[in-house]
Amino acid sequence: MRNILLTISYDGKNFCGWQKQDNQRTVQGEIEKALEIVHKTKIDLHGSGRTDSGVHAAAQAATFFSPIDSIPIENYPLALNSYLPKDVRIMNAAEVDEAFHARFSATRRTYRYFLYCGAVPPAHEMNYIWCIHRKIDIVRLNRMASILHGEIDCATFAASGDESKSTFRYIEHAVFFNEGDKVVFEICANAFLWKMVRSIVGSLLFYEKQGMDKAQFAEIVASCDRKLAGPTAPPEGLFLWSVGFDGIRRGPAAK
Repeated sequence: MRNILLTISYDGKNFCGWQKQDNQRTVQGEIEKALEIVHKTKIDLHGSGRTDSGVHAAAQAATFFSPIDSIPIENYPLALNSYLPKDVRIMNAAEVDEAFHARFSATRRTYRYFLYCGAVPPAHEMNYIWCIHRKIDIVRLNRMASILHGEIDCATFAASGDESKSTFRYIEHAVFFNEGDKVVFEICANAFLWKMVRSIVGSLLFYEKQGMDKAQFAEIVASCDRKLAGPTAPPEGLFLWSVGFDGIRRGPAAK
């Protein structure tokens, strides 16, 4: 029995998120169907976290136990991709220790949110950006975003219905930067609350447009009052960018 770690890329537009659900098209569900074809038996796949409907991934991580040893590890991407739809790709496969788990062994998750500030975005990018049709003040945004560092109660950005036992998360960094004709927001933390990244992005842009400063944003974060958050950004601009397994693992694994 081998424990195998997959690195997965997917276009979330036509998925009801990562997590398998009855009568819904999900990433986990599609990959488990491919795994069952390859192994000729049901296989349970465990992801590093759940992405919501419409959210994409550049490098989601997931583990499963393979009951057969005849498939070389390096052949798994080709074998699985031959049975997967084109909006899901297995980018890499590696054998890991038996105790390794994509969710519980992860030490950090990094998300990127892509913004387009010009008037007319290219058609082929429309499903992967949030077009906000205005120039933004990156300096102001980064001053506010610098508050998001260390262990923080993120209740202000917790969506209604989040089932996490704790709203505290350890954020390594949160920063805006230019990338060609787009502005990217990157945030790295041990884990995230439901819709937390989208809430942070929408809130920061809302506060920036109002001319809010760092001190005011700090007060909003400290308030833990969801009613003070701005609008939630749409899902199409959000990517699970990477999952890390080195360094310190802080707190319980979450979404």
